[in-house]
Order: sequence, then C-alpha cells, then structure tokens
Amino acid sequence: MAAHRKSAHRKPKQRPFSGPAARTAATLALAGAATATSATGAGAAPAEPAPTAAQVRAKVDRLYHDAEVATEKYNGAKEKAAAATKAVDALADEAARRTERLNTARHALGSLATAQYRTGALDPAVQLALSSDPDTYLERSAYLDRAGDRQAGLLSGVRRQLSGLARVKARADRETEVLAARRAELHRHRTAIQTRLADARRLLATLTAEERAVFERSADARHGGGPAHADRSTARTPAAAPAPAASGTRAARAISFAHGAIGKPYVWGATGPNAFDCSGLTQAAWRAAGVSLPRTTYTQINAGQRVSRSQLAPGDLVFFYSGISHVGLYIGNGQMIHAPRPGAPVRIAPIDQMPFAGATRVA
Repeated sequence: MAAHRKSAHRKPKQRPFSGPAARTAATLALAGAATATSATGAGAAPAEPAPTAAQVRAKVDRLYHDAEVATEKYNGAKEKAAAATKAVDALADEAARRTERLNTARHALGSLATAQYRTGALDPAVQLALSSDPDTYLERSAYLDRAGDRQAGLLSGVRRQLSGLARVKARADRETEVLAARRAELHRHRTAIQTRLADARRLLATLTAEERAVFERSADARHGGGPAHADRSTARTPAAAPAPAASGTRAARAISFAHGAIGKPYVWGATGPNAFDCSGLTQAAWRAAGVSLPRTTYTQINAGQRVSRSQLAPGDLVFFYSGISHVGLYIGNGQMIHAPRPGAPVRIAPIDQMPFAGATRVA
C-alpha cells in the first residue's frame, strides 16, 4: 500500500493548461491550422482575368506602332550597313591595287639588284686596270652610278608602298568592325520588328471573328480607307480626290506614282515596286519624280523646307507621332497617300487621324 502511494507520488495526475499556458497552446494550434489550410490551398490562387477585346485592340495598336518605330530604325541601320559594306569593298579594291604596284616595284628592284650583282662582281679599280678601253669603262661606271640612284629610288618607293598598304589595311580593319556593328544593329531591329508583329498576331488570334472585325474597322477609321483587304478601286473614294498639283511638276509625278501604288501591301523594309513601308513609299514616289530622298522618316523630315500644317501643298511629306515614326504624301484636301501598317495596303487617308508632327516640302 505504501509502495502504491509512493508510485502515485512519482506520477502526478496531469491537468489541463490554464492561464498564459492555455493561451499559448491555443495560439500554436491556430497557427498550425492556418499553415495547414495555406498548404492545402497552395497554387489555387485565382487566375488573372483574360484581357477584354478593347484591351487586346489597344495592345495590338501599340505593338504595331512599336514595330513601325523599329522598322524605321531598321531602315536606318540597313542604310548605314550598306555604306559600311561599300567602304570595306572600296578599301579592299585599293589594297589590291597597292599590292599590285608594290609587287611590280619589288620585281623591278630585284631585277636591278641581279643585274648589278652580275656586272659589279669585280672591284671597280681592278675593272679599270683590266679594261682595254678606259673610256668605255668610265661610261659604264657612270651608268652604274645612275643605276645606284635608281635602286635607291626604287627602295624608297617600295617603302612608301608598304607604308601606304599598311594604312589601307588598318582602315579596312576599322571599317570591317563598323560593318559588324551595323549588322548586329540590323539584327536587333529585325528581331524587335518580328517579335512585336508575332505578339500582335497572337493577340489578334484571341479575338472572335466579330471582335477582330471591330478592330479592323477601328484601325481603318484611324488610318483611313476601307477594309484592310481593300483593293485600288475601293481604297480610293470620291471624297478623297486630291487637289491638283501643277501638271508636269515633280510633285505631280510623285503623287501620280503614289496613286499607282494604292492597294499594294505594307511590308516592313520594302521600297517597292510590289510592296512598301511608309518611308519606302514616299522615297519611291519622289524617286519617280527624279528626286532622291533619304531612307527613313527621321531623315526625310530634314530633306527639304519645313512647312506648317496650314501651308501644306500637294507633294509635301507629312509626318506623325513624336518620334517621327510615320510619313505620308500629302495630296490636298486634308488627305494623304500612305502605307499604314501590316495588313493594311497603301491607301488614301485623312491626315488628322494621327498625331501630326510636321511637314516638309521637297521641291
């Protein structure tokens, strides 16, 4: 019995927590429950809502605009790469010509040295002593002196040729590095264009046929003309008839060319004759009039005399957006002919549908 009481003393009866201990236990239990709930709900966060058709249309518009900005940068880089290629080719041709002249000079020097060796193997005093005709020897001696002067001249010429060839090759190396940088820049802009256009196509594919039709109609309202697939007959409307430029002028010839391009597709980097981008169209139109324009929007705007919007005349170049990323050919009555964007052919459009940035009179 005593042993039993002793055992009971060693193992006292456990009692429920109370006071602070109870509150701590409850807190831990609730934390554990919350953790368990969080673990079982992990990955079950609601997905972001799909963009609305209006949001898709706005983003596609931005992508098309970004692609056009990248297109003008691509056009500029392509022009610079072409100039660098031309410089490298010209230096290679110059190096080849200099190398040929150097080889000719070396051959002449070698021939002269061989001849002198053959005729000058004996000491001049011995040759004079052995000569049966001193007068003849003296004539030959004078010739050898002149030959020595010629040899010195040839040596000096070879040194100049070597120095000049080294300079040309150094310039060629520098131009080759420039060309590599231009080609890398060209690749970056090409990738940017292709990426933005691919993103635009993916977004448009998420729209229903009706939503896409709404997008095309709204784009046409902004860029002018009929539906994106409009041909030349539907793209030109009586209301858009141009104010006539003086017949036979260069402006009239440029406008005539642009009218002939209506309905042809927009293709980035294209300058005709079957497709155009915006600056490619204006460049081709003025080329047909006998005027050479630079390739990009941001260089074309400086290719003539700036004019205000109120002073516009047929044939003027009209530019849009703050970055000067779009251009059209003004034809009068507030209208222009331009290449709008991928999927929209060359067409007539009002100039007030895009943010006006300036105008230039070419001739």
